[in-house]
Amino acid sequence: MNRGIASSVNLDPKMISESTFLSDYETLRHGCGLVDRSERGKLALSGPDAGKFLQGQVSNDIHRLSQGHGLYATFLTSKGKILGDLRVLDTGLELLLDTERVALQPLFNMIRRYSLGYELELQKRTLECGLLSLLGPTSEDVLAAALLPGSELPETREHDHLLGRIGLADVRLVRTDQGIDLLCDSADTLVVRAELLAAGAVAVCDEAADCIRIESGRPRYGVDLDETVIPQEALLNERAVSFTKGCYVGQETVARLYYKGKPNRQLRGLRAGSALHPGDVLGFEERAVATVTSAIVSPALGPIGLALVRREAPPGTIVASTDGTKAQVVELPFA
Repeated sequence: MNRGIASSVNLDPKMISESTFLSDYETLRHGCGLVDRSERGKLALSGPDAGKFLQGQVSNDIHRLSQGHGLYATFLTSKGKILGDLRVLDTGLELLLDTERVALQPLFNMIRRYSLGYELELQKRTLECGLLSLLGPTSEDVLAAALLPGSELPETREHDHLLGRIGLADVRLVRTDQGIDLLCDSADTLVVRAELLAAGAVAVCDEAADCIRIESGRPRYGVDLDETVIPQEALLNERAVSFTKGCYVGQETVARLYYKGKPNRQLRGLRAGSALHPGDVLGFEERAVATVTSAIVSPALGPIGLALVRREAPPGTIVASTDGTKAQVVELPFA
């Protein structure tokens, strides 16, 4: 893993007060937290060839989408390495693409470069569209209280979505693995946020939200993943890859590894006796086997982290950093 990426992430809850971190963590575990993720990259593809084009570019099966449904996918180099990941939502009129901000330009470049000859339109939506995330077990109750009469909740599968109304704003409601995302015009973001807070949501810090992500074993592109990683190494085959669709960029490598190979490393969890730090190099039997990418001290689990760990150090192995910090390699998710 690129040490520069790992070192750019600071998840130390000491940057905020300990009491705020603990309170926000409890909210996410037992209530409903609110996080503003409007900085994520957003694009829209429309036109008769939008689905056909995207089918040949991403790892999941776009053709199985229908209005109100979505999926998670990666887009790859010709050698199967991840250039970025994205959520694709079918609105019936267009395909909405939502990605990490660091992957936005590569995604935009890929579409512009390979869409020649296809009848489609590409629109930028990052600045025009706000994104708020409700996280936690009472997210649905909070959303139901904020929605105007006549609005419904989306179906229960991840990425299912529909339009609703909060205050004077039209909002697209999207199921996630941890709650519900709300997409709206950027001019309406503050109003929608205020309505959600009034309905019982609690604004929480990014560190607490990231703690939940790490506990869940969900890698983040630009933090845990980069263009050196293949989907199977990141445990993304089940979530992001179709092995029954037609050809797409990078398919040959991904399929060959799945059917005939074995990755040299895989995303694993780390449970340590003291705090880990992004960028820590971990060794086993005098050989470096992993670099910590995400790390935090979980109120429930103690010091934990994520890393791509070489197969010489399977789950159960004790690895150590150069400063003597020891950690056990574990399967994901942690809990």
